[in-house]
Amino acid sequence: MIDLQNISLQFGGNYLFRDISYKINAGDKISLVGANGTGKSSLLKIIYGTLQPENGVVAKQKRISLGYLPQENILHKGKTLVEEAASALTDIKFLHEKEDELTSLLSNSSLSDEEQNDLVNQLGEVHHKLEELDSYTANARTEKILAGLGFEESDFSRMTDELSGGWQMRIALAKILISQNDVLLMDEPTNHLDLDSLEWLISFLKGYKGALLLVSHDKHFVNEVTNKTLEIFLGKITSFNGKYDAYLKFAEERNGMLEQQYLLQQKKIKETENFIERFRYKATKAKQVQSRIKQLEKVELIELPESKDDITIRFPEPPQSGRINIELKHLSKSYGEKNIFNNLDFTIERGEKIAFVGPNGAGKTTLAKIIADKISFDKGERILGHNTSIAYYAQDVADVLDPDLDILETIEGISEGKTIGQLRSLLGCFLFSGDDVFKKIGVLSGGEKSRVALTKILLTKANLIVLDEPTNHLDISSKEVLQQALTAFNGSLVLVSHDVDFLCPIVNKVIEIKRNSFKIFLDGIDYYLAKREESLNFEEQEIRTKVDSSILTRKDQKRIEAELRQKKFQSTKHLLKEIADLEKEISLLEDDEKKYEADLIDEKIYSNPLLIKQTQAAYNLTKETLQKKLTRWEKLNHNLLEIERRFESPLPT
Repeated sequence: MIDLQNISLQFGGNYLFRDISYKINAGDKISLVGANGTGKSSLLKIIYGTLQPENGVVAKQKRISLGYLPQENILHKGKTLVEEAASALTDIKFLHEKEDELTSLLSNSSLSDEEQNDLVNQLGEVHHKLEELDSYTANARTEKILAGLGFEESDFSRMTDELSGGWQMRIALAKILISQNDVLLMDEPTNHLDLDSLEWLISFLKGYKGALLLVSHDKHFVNEVTNKTLEIFLGKITSFNGKYDAYLKFAEERNGMLEQQYLLQQKKIKETENFIERFRYKATKAKQVQSRIKQLEKVELIELPESKDDITIRFPEPPQSGRINIELKHLSKSYGEKNIFNNLDFTIERGEKIAFVGPNGAGKTTLAKIIADKISFDKGERILGHNTSIAYYAQDVADVLDPDLDILETIEGISEGKTIGQLRSLLGCFLFSGDDVFKKIGVLSGGEKSRVALTKILLTKANLIVLDEPTNHLDISSKEVLQQALTAFNGSLVLVSHDVDFLCPIVNKVIEIKRNSFKIFLDGIDYYLAKREESLNFEEQEIRTKVDSSILTRKDQKRIEAELRQKKFQSTKHLLKEIADLEKEISLLEDDEKKYEADLIDEKIYSNPLLIKQTQAAYNLTKETLQKKLTRWEKLNHNLLEIERRFESPLPT
């Protein structure tokens, strides 16, 4: 579908990548990875066509459609939400306009039979294309995608001008999903999603039939959605057929081997240089010296990846607080007529590390800001515990940084006992290296300002830290540094985040905030996700109880059937995917088994002791692997059958 041929790109005389080639095929699900600054976002732009490479060609299949989601700076204005989303249906809109035009022409009574037949044929072709694009369900599909990404039905008629940056990004994401592109290019698509929207997007992309190339620092998302990894490494690209977790093991082994080869090469270079220096002025050794000099000139030096030495960052020891950090009593908060909390009681005790999860707009950020004393509330009490000191981070906090200070000056003022070298190391963890630390705050992007504000949090002596989506602008290494620091932090935490992998080792309590619902889960994120799954199953049973205990109208029956189909899909989608994948693997293994059986009776092979030994070993391994896959396939089908039986009882009519 897309063929990258000898692509090169440089900035300021330094090549990001040089003469790289790669083919993206139909159905590929690829994660594009690499250290910060290696050119991942630039490569997406080159493929889409908004950035031209220094040399090379991007060859695209004819009539291929690409959807591109940039990382930031998207603004939609002048239309309602549903109008803006529907504007992505360009093919369908064009065909409907063509349909109206042809219908109008056919109403002309002066047409000849030949002209009329031609117009009728054209109209038939338009109708055929509209059917292929499933145009008659396009509006429903549009609304379904908007709902999946967290928009309420009441939002559909709102002007897009009213929506914040995070929701603007969701509109852009919705549009490229609605437009049914052949290839999706996505740069950090999960940054502004809540946990429910993230899980919906994962489900959507798993069923997406086109090709996918994405950049994301969300390990959970990448592992769920992709099955290939493309790495930009030392100016080249390396392809790995496997999920991101498997790629990490491969990269670790590869880097270890590179380091060994590098050390061996350096040792040989040193020995050669010593020989040259020792015998440089001896006439009897002149020939050997010249030979060694030429050898050195021809050596292709092994490059090592950027050092990934473990960097441990610890928060300053927080002041000792009382048992209770903060207590909210009978709290109520509304925005206009929209009630967020009503008569809420909530307490944070010393040492608790709490995750706020739930859909956007339900009140997670509002509650975080009330705890941090950043906004007021309508009724109730906010009682600060003994000696509680609070540090608060959110992306809008970055806007209050002094624009006239440089980055180093900004954090220097709050860094008691830290040397300049230690501060530069800390800034390096958050992607500010070299002369970057002398950039003025006023010239930084929104994401860069957010990283500076986050660095300040790491230097703050507070015993209650409130963080609202702290990982949005961090790469994986930076997230790991922050994760380790928060895990080791001796105070209390409130984290608003959708990043499951980030939350897992940190939190010991989860608060699910939904409209008119506030649930406390006294354990980590894994426990919460398990309970969430149980809740979905319980809701399914409730639907069945409702069906059994009432006489349904046809409208109710259709609605409940749709609910059950959705529950069945959610319960079986992972099993069906794994079964389908297994069946492909089994088919390939059976082909291999037949091939080896034929080889074993081939005279050319069985008359050669070495070949027959190798073939027999390969045959035995194939049979063993095939048997394991068949056993797993049988177990999965049994589980699938059990789940499907739960949905077999008929609805009353």
